[in-house]
This record gives sequence, C-alpha cells and structure tokens, in this order.
Amino acid sequence: MKALSDLYSQVITELGEDVNREGLLDTPKRAAKAMKFLTGGYEQSLEDIVNNAVFASDNDEMVVISNIEMYSMCEHHMLPFIGKVHIGYLPNGNVLGLSKFARITDMFARRLQIQENLTKQIADAVQEVTGARGVAVVVEARHMCMMMRGVEKQNSSMSTSVMLGAFREQPATRSEFFRLIGK
Repeated sequence: MKALSDLYSQVITELGEDVNREGLLDTPKRAAKAMKFLTGGYEQSLEDIVNNAVFASDNDEMVVISNIEMYSMCEHHMLPFIGKVHIGYLPNGNVLGLSKFARITDMFARRLQIQENLTKQIADAVQEVTGARGVAVVVEARHMCMMMRGVEKQNSSMSTSVMLGAFREQPATRSEFFRLIGK
C-alpha cells in the first residue's frame, strides 16, 4: 500500500499541489486505500464468490433480478461509471442464491473495465455457475469520462446487453425479459 500511496503523492505534486498542506496530508494514503477497494475484484474468484450457493430446483421458469446497483472504473480514463444491472436466467435444474448475483456483479465491476466487457463477464459467469438454458444481462450506466471531461454531456447514458442461449435464440423469451425489467 505504501508504494501506491507514494505514487498518489507524486501525482498530487505533479498537479501543482503541495502534498504537505493540511488538507492533503493523508490524501495519498486515503486515495491508495480507496483505489484498492475500487479494484478489489482482481483479488476475488467466481468460485469464492459463489461459495457453493447453487441449489437444486425443479423451477424452469424465468428468474429476473433487477436494479442491482453497480459502479466501476473505466479502463480508459480511470473515472467511474455508475448504474444498474438486470439479470435474467432460465434454470436448468439449479438456482443460484440471490445475493450471489450482486456479488458476481461487484467482482467484475471492481476492476478497470469497459461496460461492454462487464456485461459479457456477468452473463458468462451466471451461465457457468448455473448451467442455465439461457442468461440475459442488461447494464445501464452513466460514465463520468463522458460527463466530466471530453464532450461533457451530463444527461448521457449507455445501455449494453448480452443474451445467451434461449434469450438469444427465442425472441419471445427475450421480449419477456425486457418486459419484466421495464424496457
């Protein structure tokens, strides 16, 4: 953590600030700690996150988890993007513990990331652990790299989706999912 803190001291100095002024004395340490937390997904694995919370079930109807809060950091500018994730799946003999969808989302979101890849990583992970007949993931987010710099469009947002299995192959299944998430 000291090496990262020292780098933040260097960045603050390069920006023209006095790292020794009262308001900035502990900022390098706090910034290093925050960055380690915001990128903590690198230290997690899907196996550890799921922790055997896959349960046998004869339910074969669609399961939808909506509005999972999410934040990540774009890999291009290291600025946040913030939004929500909607996940649907068609069980094939197994269901996943509800909290695990949020944990899977967080594991991938807490990495330097682009939204398109985040969406696919979540879908692939849910497919892998559940063996579902289909998985759908939609991510809606607002990107600070577009809102705070560059074109500075504060009302812009981005939506991405990944459809696997029945959600990709069957328009009616896909439509039901979009209806259930209000899209």
